[in-house]
Amino acid sequence: MDTTPGPDESLDRLVGDWHILQLKRGHRFSTDDLLVAWTAGQAAPRARRLLDIGAGIGSVGLMTLWQMPADAHLTMVEVQPVSHRLARRTVALNGLSERVTLKSGDLRDPEMVPETRDFEVVTGSPPYIPLGHGVVSPHPQRAGARMELKGDVFDYCRAAARALAPDGRFCFCHAGADPRPEQAVEAAGLTLLHRQDVLFRVGQPPTIALFCCAWAGERRDLPPLVVRGDDGRWTPTYQQVRAAVGAIPDPFRG
Repeated sequence: MDTTPGPDESLDRLVGDWHILQLKRGHRFSTDDLLVAWTAGQAAPRARRLLDIGAGIGSVGLMTLWQMPADAHLTMVEVQPVSHRLARRTVALNGLSERVTLKSGDLRDPEMVPETRDFEVVTGSPPYIPLGHGVVSPHPQRAGARMELKGDVFDYCRAAARALAPDGRFCFCHAGADPRPEQAVEAAGLTLLHRQDVLFRVGQPPTIALFCCAWAGERRDLPPLVVRGDDGRWTPTYQQVRAAVGAIPDPFRG
């Protein structure tokens, strides 16, 4: 398999010594992805059976896998062929083919995400712009990552519920002001263990929120997480988050 970046691709550091292939002008991994992976790592640090739904180019799943024991195995489900191909090449590039299974298909399809209820961690970063509420990107890969073209948070929660083990954790992010995530968790029969709002800059309203779910438990929300302080630099808390997932500090951005 050719893992050399093409002229329209970049090869970027993901976590530790793992790298990721991305389109230069397509969908690229983000802070949202890192925070979902961190939430999963905190929720179930010894998990060995991982599932990432709507996996995109593989960023959430791989950042989660990096935090887990060496014998952990990750399954990734992605509907967009271009993202699936990039993820497959990234897995090969990092020598992870024996630790990662990639499935090309729609997470809404029970054949893609069957009712096994045996995954200790399920992760997702669903698109959260409903059709008709934003401008659809002319780039199909970016459009699919941002707009609810192939499912919404209700679909993600239903898929997670089919796969989640009795003592498992489902972690995802969504728009901070949208009431649908909590409705979707309840509709899928899951319990919200905690919500954590994320402020990308101190003093601003929450942009996104992180959600950790299970089959049962008591809800205990976490304090808001602030990414950047008044000076525009990463906060100590966010630097600790990055360190926990193996993200290499960038002295020019911190």
